[in-house]
Amino acid sequence: MESQIFAKQIRERSLQMVHQAHASHIGGALSMADIIAVLFTHVMRYDASRPDWEERDRFILSKGHACVSYYAALAQVGFIADADLDTYSQNGSQLMCHVSHKIPGVEVSAGSLGHGLPYGIGMALAAQRKKRHYRTFVLLGDGEMDEGSNWEGLMFAAHHRLHQLCAIIDYNKIQSLGNTNEVMCLEPLKDKLVAFGCNVLEVNGHDHEALLSAFRQFEQEQQRPTVIVAHTVKGKGVSYMENNLAWHYKSPDDQQLEAAIEEIEQ
Repeated sequence: MESQIFAKQIRERSLQMVHQAHASHIGGALSMADIIAVLFTHVMRYDASRPDWEERDRFILSKGHACVSYYAALAQVGFIADADLDTYSQNGSQLMCHVSHKIPGVEVSAGSLGHGLPYGIGMALAAQRKKRHYRTFVLLGDGEMDEGSNWEGLMFAAHHRLHQLCAIIDYNKIQSLGNTNEVMCLEPLKDKLVAFGCNVLEVNGHDHEALLSAFRQFEQEQQRPTVIVAHTVKGKGVSYMENNLAWHYKSPDDQQLEAAIEEIEQ
């Protein structure tokens, strides 16, 4: 699939950006790369030449600290120049370490966890009341589901039957302080989401066909908000980063970067 090539490009560029900036959060950026690639390649309606097009689908990266994958995708589809990515995390750059609405293609700034979904719910409510056809997609981290604002928001979305809202949980099972089942266990996650009135779909978050099928099922839903629980691997695509909490915090050195890029390009 075209999106699989796109995902490799996202991973490679994300690694380069984090390495160059001596930044962090690469593990969570790699775990969501396939989700981003499928959305931008096969699902979302947008026009990079018209970032404010009224009928564009809205995308919110609620886990805004993992923004390098988002920035890489925006450059790949033409919202920003690829050269802009080299300014990531530099003084004066608009490409901050948490995603910023100053960048074309970015709807809202994010990074304070638990804010993105409420924003997206407001956008979905506006679409419903204005009888607009755009959809709102919100990508969240699993650790972010510890925030009560998300659960309150889901109750609101279900009550108002915001079927044009799709939340995707990047369920890589690792948050900032450890494994999610040790820090704040989310299970049974699907049952909880169903109880809150959502249409819940569980998929392998690295299987592009499965992701695309889930998004197509979302498009058919006419009564409820959809939540896609995407089971992923933190650091996916780089063997020494996979399922390793350390890569929430550090950047690869020169040799590690070379090894990572070589592995992704295979």
